[in-house]
Amino acid sequence: MGQKKIHWFWNILIVVTILICFCAFAAHYKNWTRIEPGNMTILSGIYYHELKYADLDKVEWVEKIPPMVRLNGFSAFEKGKGVYQEFKDTLTDRKVYVFVDNFEQQKIRLVRQDRSQLYLNLKDSLETVQLFDLLQKKLKGSPLD
Repeated sequence: MGQKKIHWFWNILIVVTILICFCAFAAHYKNWTRIEPGNMTILSGIYYHELKYADLDKVEWVEKIPPMVRLNGFSAFEKGKGVYQEFKDTLTDRKVYVFVDNFEQQKIRLVRQDRSQLYLNLKDSLETVQLFDLLQKKLKGSPLD
């Protein structure tokens, strides 16, 4: 009787594939933010955005995001991430960055001095309120607490 040959290559490939899928899920699971004295960085999966406080023009709450064309990104269940373009700005190259962890909660709308926009909320609504308060202080020019 012949022995059954173990295909170790395929076993390793399956394990590596499962690990990569798990890491991709963990990276897109929520918005990862880093607050620094001069800027804030937002990371969500493959989407990365650096926001300088000096470039902020307006910080406000919005209930709904306006209709937009998705250039790249995704929206699934209550999440939406990626680079979009507003319908009214289809003639310009002005991009709108969306980092929304829950469409049903309020979102922070950030308008920069070059008129580009960013919509953001976090998984926890209290963290979103704290982030909004921090951004309001930064807009007014007060130092980081």
